[in-house]
Amino acid sequence: MTVNSMTGFARAEGGDDAFAWVWEIRSVNGKGLDVRLRLPSAVDRLEQDVRQRVQKRFKRGSMSCHLDLKAATETPDLVVNEQLLDQLVEACKARGETPSIASLMMVRGVVEPRDDRQQAGDDDARVAAIMADFDTLVDDLAEARASEGVAVQAALEESLSDLAASLAQAKAIAEDLPPMISAKLKAQMDKLLSDAVPDERLAQEAALLATKADIKEELDRLGAHIDSAYGLLKQDGPVGRKIDFLVQELNRETNTICSKSATIELTEIGLAMKASIDRFREQAANVE
Repeated sequence: MTVNSMTGFARAEGGDDAFAWVWEIRSVNGKGLDVRLRLPSAVDRLEQDVRQRVQKRFKRGSMSCHLDLKAATETPDLVVNEQLLDQLVEACKARGETPSIASLMMVRGVVEPRDDRQQAGDDDARVAAIMADFDTLVDDLAEARASEGVAVQAALEESLSDLAASLAQAKAIAEDLPPMISAKLKAQMDKLLSDAVPDERLAQEAALLATKADIKEELDRLGAHIDSAYGLLKQDGPVGRKIDFLVQELNRETNTICSKSATIELTEIGLAMKASIDRFREQAANVE
C-alpha cells in the first residue's frame, strides 16, 4: 500500500442542450479537512451534497472547489431594463431635454444580456448530470493525490533508511562508550595529578560518567519509532496524523541522544539523524 498525498488538482466538464459547466478542484496541505466552495446561485442548493461527498472521500486537505455554469448558446439574448429606461426618460424631460432612445440605450444597465442561469437548477436531470460530473471530479482528484503519494512515500522511506543507518552507527559507538570513557578519564586524571589515581576511584568515576552518557534506551526507542513509521506507511487509509505524532517522538529521542553525546563522532551522527528527521517531517506534511 502507498500513502495518499494531500496535493492534487482535477477538472471535469459537462453540458446539455441549454447549459455547459466546468468543475475544478484544487487540494493542498491542511491539518484537517477544509472545503471552500464557489457555486452559482442557481445551484447553491447543491452545497451540502457536495460537501458530504468530499467528506466521505477525503479526511485531510485544504480544498478549493469551483463550478462554472453558462448558457450553451454563444450569442445571448438582450434584455431591456424598462424601469431604468423610464427613469432616464423622465429625468431628461424634467430638464427640458428631448431624450434620444439611441443614446439612452448606450447607458450602462439599460440593455443587458439575458442571464438564464437562474433556471439552470430547475431541471432535475441537469442537476443529476452536474453531480455525476462532480463524482468524476472527486475520482480524478483521489487518483491525483494517490499518484503524488507514491513520490511522497518514496521520499519518506528514503529518509527513514538514512535514519536507520545513522541509528546503527550510533549503536555501534554506544557499545564502546564505557571503556572509551574509562580510558579518557584515566588519561585526563594522569595529566592533572602527579599521584596515580586508585583503580577503584577511577572505576567509580568512569561508571558515573558512563551512566550519564548511556543512550541505549533512547536508541532502542528510536528504533521502535522507525519500525512504527515503516508500519504506518504500509497501512491502508489516512495515516498523516499518526505520522505527525511519530515525528515528534523521533525528534525527542534524537535531541536526548545529542544532549547526552560523549564523543564528537556521536554528536555528528546525532546531527545527521536530525537532518533525516527534518526531511521526513517535510514530506510527512503532505500525507493525508
